[in-house]
Amino acid sequence: MEIKEEPCRIKDEDTEEQIDPMKVNEDKQHHFTNEDGKLTHTNEDKQHLFQKSHYFKNEDGNAFISQTEENFTQKQAGKSGVKGFFTSSECGMFYLHKSDLKKHMESHTGENLFTCPQCGKSYTHKKNLNDHKRTHTGENLFTCPQCGKSYTHKKNLNEHIRIHTGERPYTCTQCGRSFIRKGTLNNHKRIHTGEKPFSCSQCGKSFRHKKNLNVHMRIHTGEKPFTCTQCGKSFKRKSSLNDHLRRHSGVKSFSCDQCDKTFVVETNLKRHLNIHTGVKLHFCSFCGKSFSLLKYLKVHERVHTGVRPYVCSDCGKSFTTQTQLKTHLRSHTGEKPYKCSHCGKSFARSGDMKDHERVHTGEKPYQCSSCGKSYNKLFFLRTHEKKHCLKLSK
Repeated sequence: MEIKEEPCRIKDEDTEEQIDPMKVNEDKQHHFTNEDGKLTHTNEDKQHLFQKSHYFKNEDGNAFISQTEENFTQKQAGKSGVKGFFTSSECGMFYLHKSDLKKHMESHTGENLFTCPQCGKSYTHKKNLNDHKRTHTGENLFTCPQCGKSYTHKKNLNEHIRIHTGERPYTCTQCGRSFIRKGTLNNHKRIHTGEKPFSCSQCGKSFRHKKNLNVHMRIHTGEKPFTCTQCGKSFKRKSSLNDHLRRHSGVKSFSCDQCDKTFVVETNLKRHLNIHTGVKLHFCSFCGKSFSLLKYLKVHERVHTGVRPYVCSDCGKSFTTQTQLKTHLRSHTGEKPYKCSHCGKSFARSGDMKDHERVHTGEKPYQCSSCGKSYNKLFFLRTHEKKHCLKLSK
């Protein structure tokens, strides 16, 4: 790509001599001239253009003028024939120095000239490679003056500072929601558009965010990068590891305001609340029965499909749920973890222990709707109800 260098000509109205645009005398009205020698922009325009608020710096710290600059755009410069700016023929961005434009043009060739010796990742600009290397060294040059948190890149520090200032400069035009980062706004917009640009190459499932695709891919690869330091269990998601760590601590910080039940994980509390609201959003595609939790629906559907994914390694018997398998395994091990607080008798199943304790308490929660008779076990009620059915059939 050839870059043409032409000097910037600025005409002094009084002397008509050529003047260096960066050394303009502010007391005089200097003007840019176009190729025909006609007056175009005044010295004030030029000074206005070079104010810090009207030019930017690229990744190498070199000044350039944005094509979107309101006061002096590339389109405007092209029409007037103003010289002295070095313009990219690919994107229209123009620079104050030829060397800066040359570096910029490398980004259009697609060539990555600078390669990381540790991971092989390559970059168009050396500065980007140096920034990347800090991810390997752990070097953080940019520190927040308010909380001391440090970052590898300055742009990340600037984004972080907005947490302290409360600034949210990126606003969604559809719903008015504001964001700290432009990337977060772009991701949010996909909720409105329904766009899911990231597709799994193995199963075709699509996602709004690349990070969600990356997490999904671990289902296919089996990768579990997040490991518990206490028990060695590994997880696909960091959030799953954090939830798991709370189970070790035993802290149940999420409480239901409807009952006294508490939960280690907030997600479990949200699911539990559906029981109180009576909302059943999950419908069986076979029989139409609805459930408050998706996991209940999945277990129920196995009644229709006949799927029994949990198999006993001792006898080969299979079960619909993992809980059923765990309970069954106790018949092989002889384990009886549930002990009656009244007499000390032990049971393999929690339900059997609760039924037994009613012998001590006298509680009979299962009542016949026909005659009002009560029982301490559901099994006894079902047997009793069959007698009513037999009488009616006679």
